[in-house]
Amino acid sequence: MPAFRVKRWLRPEEFREITRIADYKGYERGAGSLFEFNIEKALKNKYSLEDVVNLLSDLGIDVDESFIDELRKLYGKLAIRAKWDYSSGWVVINIPRPLRFQVGDLFRKYSLRRLYYNDEYISYKLIPYRLHDFIEELRQKVEVTVIDENNLLKDKILPKKLELRNITLRPYQEEALREWINHGSRGIIALPTGSGKTIIGIAAITVVNRRALIITFTREQMFQWKESIYKYTNIEPGYVGLIYSEEKRIAPITITTYQSGFRNIKQLSPLYDLLIVDEVHHLPADKFRYIAIHSIAKYRIGLSATVVREDGRHEELFPLLGGIVYHKTPAELAVQGYLARHRIITVKVKLSKDEKEEFEGLRKLYRSLAGYRTFKEVLEAALKGDERAKKALRIHNRMRSILSASKSKIDKAVEIARREYSRGNKIIIFTQYVDQAEEIAQRLNAYLLTGEIPPEKRKRTLREFREAPSGILVVTTVGDEGLDIPDANVGIIVSGTGSRRQFIQRLGRILRPKKNSKEAILYEIVLANTPEEYQARKRKRNSLDFYS
Repeated sequence: MPAFRVKRWLRPEEFREITRIADYKGYERGAGSLFEFNIEKALKNKYSLEDVVNLLSDLGIDVDESFIDELRKLYGKLAIRAKWDYSSGWVVINIPRPLRFQVGDLFRKYSLRRLYYNDEYISYKLIPYRLHDFIEELRQKVEVTVIDENNLLKDKILPKKLELRNITLRPYQEEALREWINHGSRGIIALPTGSGKTIIGIAAITVVNRRALIITFTREQMFQWKESIYKYTNIEPGYVGLIYSEEKRIAPITITTYQSGFRNIKQLSPLYDLLIVDEVHHLPADKFRYIAIHSIAKYRIGLSATVVREDGRHEELFPLLGGIVYHKTPAELAVQGYLARHRIITVKVKLSKDEKEEFEGLRKLYRSLAGYRTFKEVLEAALKGDERAKKALRIHNRMRSILSASKSKIDKAVEIARREYSRGNKIIIFTQYVDQAEEIAQRLNAYLLTGEIPPEKRKRTLREFREAPSGILVVTTVGDEGLDIPDANVGIIVSGTGSRRQFIQRLGRILRPKKNSKEAILYEIVLANTPEEYQARKRKRNSLDFYS
């Protein structure tokens, strides 16, 4: 370390000030006091190179130019290096050892994990989604050079300024976009199905004008996004790439599914500044949240009609994407004329005598096995290997199956569908089970859409249903989200999971504005005096903010 001498007598306060940047090495008659510069001390006491030089000058201590050059070299070695580790999908941060005292609190705040160290620096790994915030706070704390080996911090501007065309944002879409921008271009926008969330996402790309990675839940959504980007912007051919099993092309705007995004995020992450997550309520799943954690994107937007999850894990979205920055209910948009006015009609039916006997017998058996445990506790016990809990779960599943597939529910669904069809309406019937869907479709001679039907046939079925003036479409869970189901004004729920999210998704399928301000009607068929009736009341009560 460079050293300097002070020949005159130092006052106590001067001595203390010098020892904030240097170590006292002793006094030599005729030569004065010897001090050795200590960069770790200087940094700990927040002395920059300029501060050190000014201190020595103020105290009248003469140092030659070689001493200043050595100081410059020492401070010059304080550069922090950031690089991407493609094998792990983490950001590796190399911190010079002298800086560890100044930024130690940031290590704890941002959960940096030490990898290794040597005489010059300590290496840490940083959670990728926190990179920009960490570097910004680091620069506020210390004047330091950041060597960005993989251009992780470099602005990833689109090759051409993207602009909207062939469309004008609705007032609430503009408002949502403005709120997102005001929150640092991070956050979740919760709007009903049919309200144009994709358009808001595309508008967000034009606002930040950065390379974007878009995550969709299904392939169909992926193709819809691509089509919409080309339709509603001035983007040039070839600027949108898709990554899924049959195609892997990286472009300035790349669209992929959750599954493919999970597999490829380590390679994709360093390339994009904007992360768009559609149907964002799926993200908290352990496998899928990996995408948001390992993305370094500075700008983030989540889109969903149903952010809230029954398991409470929606709260995990907030640090990953930002909180909910904008929310409108179907009722609010219906008043403004952007969605159809709607009614929800609960139709109660009864189990047949045989079904009721079987159900009650199973319920008694379930209670004897479950005891006073809640269903969640039974599930947790089953996962731990509890044989009684496992048997209770099998019985519970059979009970649900009896309720969902009850003949009276199928008969009532067919009755309602025939009545509404005779009025010239367009009807979607939602079921949970393929065999139930097939029976209803056969009895009504209706269009059928299940996950077992090939994609091309799905597209053909949807096209025919779209072009028909009236008709009936029976869908399983494949129709809950991710498919562009044409407008219909009547929905009939025969069976489902009982979750409010699924209910809201299904309601959204019939909410697009109708000609002549026609009202949309959603029928939910439930079995009286069973858990279905209780779940229906509870779901509506808890979901009121979302669909009423």
